[in-house]
Amino acid sequence: MTEILPPPPQRRKARASLSNAAGRFDMTRDAIDDGWGDLRDSVPDQEDMGLPRIETDIRHEVARSLISYNKSPDLPFDRSINTYRGCEHGCIYCFARPSHAYLGLSPGLDFETRLIARPNAAEVLRRELSQPRYRVAPIAIGTNTDPYQPCERDLGLTRACLEVLEAFSHPVAIVTKGTLIERDLDILSAMATRGLVRVGISVTTLDADLSRRMEPRAPSPARRLATIRRLSQAGVPVRIMTSPIVPGLTDHELEALLAAGAEAGADAASWIMLRLPREVSELWQEWLAEHVPLRAEKVMARLREMHGGRDYDPRWGHRMRGEGPYAEVIANRFKTACKRLELLQKSPDLRCDLFAKPAQAGDQLALF
Repeated sequence: MTEILPPPPQRRKARASLSNAAGRFDMTRDAIDDGWGDLRDSVPDQEDMGLPRIETDIRHEVARSLISYNKSPDLPFDRSINTYRGCEHGCIYCFARPSHAYLGLSPGLDFETRLIARPNAAEVLRRELSQPRYRVAPIAIGTNTDPYQPCERDLGLTRACLEVLEAFSHPVAIVTKGTLIERDLDILSAMATRGLVRVGISVTTLDADLSRRMEPRAPSPARRLATIRRLSQAGVPVRIMTSPIVPGLTDHELEALLAAGAEAGADAASWIMLRLPREVSELWQEWLAEHVPLRAEKVMARLREMHGGRDYDPRWGHRMRGEGPYAEVIANRFKTACKRLELLQKSPDLRCDLFAKPAQAGDQLALF
C-alpha cells in the first residue's frame, strides 16, 4: 500500500493545511512513495532547500449567475453572493473547504492556494437585481469564503458589488475577518445611514500565536478588534462573531472575546460551535496532531459528545451548535455575557422599502 506524503513543511509556511488530499470527486492527486525512498528523508535544511513557498494562484471564472438562494432554517437569510471561491486566509476549520471538491480541487492546500475570482460579478449582480420579477430581501456576503481576503486588494470585486447594491438601495449583511473592509467605509457608512447594512467581524481567539497557526493569513485578533472600532465609529452596525468556538481550545475565552468586542464598539454578538463537515474533519485532526497534540483527544471527545458520537451532525437545528450538556453550558455562558455587556443577540431588520432600480442608459423617461 502506498503512503500519502504531505508537502515538505518548508513549502507550507503560512498555510494551515498539512495535506492536499484529492477531493471526493477525484481518483487521486497526492504525492506517494514510489519505492525510491521517502522524499522527506532527503529534504535539506530550509536555508539550503531553495524551494519557493506555495504561491497563491488566482484564476478567473466568468459567472453566469451570482445570487445563490437557500431554504435553510438555520440561516437568517435566503440569498447570498460570493465573489471568490477558495480563501487565502486558510482557516483550518473552515466549513466551506469541501466546496472546492466540486471544482476538482482539494479542500486542503488547494482551497487556500488555488483561488477562483469572478471578475464580472458586479455586472451579473446588476443584471439580476434589474429583473422585473426580482423581490428584495437582504443579501449576505461572505457566507462561503471571505469577501475581503488578500486578493480583493487588487481585484476589488467585493467593492464593485457594494457599489451596485448601494445604487439599488439594496440591504446587505457582510461577514469577514478581513480588515480591508475599512477601505469601503465610504460606501458602508452611507448605506448605514439608511439602514441598509450590517457587518459581522469574526474573532475566534485573543491568542495571537494560536490565531496565526489556526488561521495563518487572517489579520491578527487585535487588528480585527480595531476594525470593529473603525466600523462602529463610522456609524456602521457591527457584531462580534465568536465563531467557531473550539471546545477544549478556545471555549475558555468566550466572555473575554465578547467583552473585547463590546469595548471596541460592537452592538451585537453571535456564536457557532466548530463544525467539521466532510473533508474538514480529517484536515482538522491533522492540524490538532501537529499543533496541539496533548489537547487533540479532549477537543474531539467534546465534539463527538455534542454530535451523537460522530465528528459532525449535519441535521438542521443541530449542526451549528450541537446538543447536550456542554452545548447548553456554552449557550448559557454566551447569553449571560451578552446580557451583562448589553450586546444584542438579534440585530434589527435591515430596510427593504428603499429598494429601487436606478436609471440606466436607454431607459424610457417618465412623462410626469
